[in-house]
Amino acid sequence: MIRVLRLRVTLLPIFVGFLALAAIVAMAFWLNARTQTLFADVVSLRTLRSEAVDLRSALQTAESSQRGYLYTQNEVYLAPFEVAQTQALRQLKQLQAGLSYFPNFQGASQKLGDVVAQKTVELNQTVALQRNGRDADALALVKTNQGKALMDEANVYLSGIVRAVDQRLIDRVAEQQKTAADLRLVSILSALIILVVVGLVTYFVLNETRQLLAAQREVSALNASLEDRVRERTDDLGHANEQLQAAKDRTEALLSEVNHRVANSLMMVSSLVKMQANSIADMAAKNALAETRDRIYAISLVHRELYTTGDVRFVLLDAYLGGLLSHLQTSINDEQLAITIKSQIAPIKMPIDQSISLGVVLNEWVSNALKYAYPAGKGEIRIELKMIAEHKAGLTVADDGVGFDRRKKSQGTGFGTKIIGAMAVSLAAEIKYEKGSPGTIANIMFPLQQFGENSQK
Repeated sequence: MIRVLRLRVTLLPIFVGFLALAAIVAMAFWLNARTQTLFADVVSLRTLRSEAVDLRSALQTAESSQRGYLYTQNEVYLAPFEVAQTQALRQLKQLQAGLSYFPNFQGASQKLGDVVAQKTVELNQTVALQRNGRDADALALVKTNQGKALMDEANVYLSGIVRAVDQRLIDRVAEQQKTAADLRLVSILSALIILVVVGLVTYFVLNETRQLLAAQREVSALNASLEDRVRERTDDLGHANEQLQAAKDRTEALLSEVNHRVANSLMMVSSLVKMQANSIADMAAKNALAETRDRIYAISLVHRELYTTGDVRFVLLDAYLGGLLSHLQTSINDEQLAITIKSQIAPIKMPIDQSISLGVVLNEWVSNALKYAYPAGKGEIRIELKMIAEHKAGLTVADDGVGFDRRKKSQGTGFGTKIIGAMAVSLAAEIKYEKGSPGTIANIMFPLQQFGENSQK
């Protein structure tokens, strides 16, 4: 009877402590769920703010391109103009979708959509008048200041949205901090209760020490058995580590094989395009297929570099662009042209997507130089890639050919210019064309993403 009473006295405080601990743990789970909800709200608000800023940037880019075209009548400005308009409409749609969850923003969202639509109409109308030779009408429309008024109105709505979102972000962050403080307090209380329970258990265990002495031999036997189990478990863990390493090696080999197969498939497509071009008599179609083949080859070289280097994070541009230029030089030699490509490429690292974009730009510029710079089929093309700032690089393609006149209509279809513009947007790059003495100089400057190490070797 005394033993039963003692057992109840021992278990009662422990039971109460566990109940309190369970309640605190439940509260901790609730606070953690609340923290995750607040985090999701903060992410959504930051995304909404970014979409508003991107919409304003796209509108400003479209307006700058429109002004550049009106002032210079150079079609080059229309490539970023069209891309910026498309981006602005996409950002507006995403922004309105995000604002739909905030009833207070519904009016501003609708009015902003109307302003952006009117601004788009105004931009396209002035460009259309300029293209049709109606310079005076285009200038008159610009002087009405309708475009500036619409841009100012859009900035007012966007600034209001950004300020409102910033205020909500501040509120959510403050609530996050309060929730984190509550979570810390709950954690401290949990630790204190655990200490109390452990203290009670220790106290009663010490009182039962004499009973444990009788079981000492049994415990010693159990310890010996436990050592055997630990030894077996250690061996199992070693075997498991070996299996994990083997799985990692298989995964790396599989990634290399995938890049190898992709590169081979793209090379096969390039060969098929070349065979198709050889079977066509129409020179325009033949040239178009040849350009397509070179673009496919530029992409395939990236995957070849990936499976030869064994690192899927980035591409070494000296090897990749050097291989692309060697291919172009071979094509020039096959056509029996006396044009030489000279290059000086720094060993810079770039992600896969950015490397492909840069390779496509280089391919387009060299192809344009081959087609238009040297009508006699004799000359030199110079390529240089170098670092121009701590996290910024520049690519230059120069020739000594006939040059180009911005006032004259482009000799080609303009498709290559659109490709270059799209690639520049994906690189967040700046493109600049200059007149040489003689010839043409094309420059593209772009930021470099870091990989936890220098961008150069």
